[in-house]
Amino acid sequence: MGHVRVKIRIANPTRRQEFVDVDDALVDTGATRTTVTRDIADRLGLQGRRPSASGHRRRRGKVDHSFALIQNDGKQSIPDVLVNDTLREVLVGVVTLEGLRLAVDPRSGRLVDTKLLLM
Repeated sequence: MGHVRVKIRIANPTRRQEFVDVDDALVDTGATRTTVTRDIADRLGLQGRRPSASGHRRRRGKVDHSFALIQNDGKQSIPDVLVNDTLREVLVGVVTLEGLRLAVDPRSGRLVDTKLLLM
């Protein structure tokens, strides 16, 4: 199918007037959560915590967990996001897509509206 890239707007849910436009975010249907770069998280003041399976804090240079307001084509959602020190691009995961009520159309390689199923 190739890569699907979309334009999104990211903001801090507590400061919605300050945002970052990302013109080429990569939609990753194999990823659960959306991942943003450390630079974007710092610019927006996204607060978070460092997840760890053992309960111990990991060294800087890994991944933090936060929340962000994500907008695409007039739709918005506030999913949890991962903040990554090493990734250089924004990845949009399926939790964000579902929150925006969007899905990838494999024929066209574009995002399309979908129904929210409550089960």
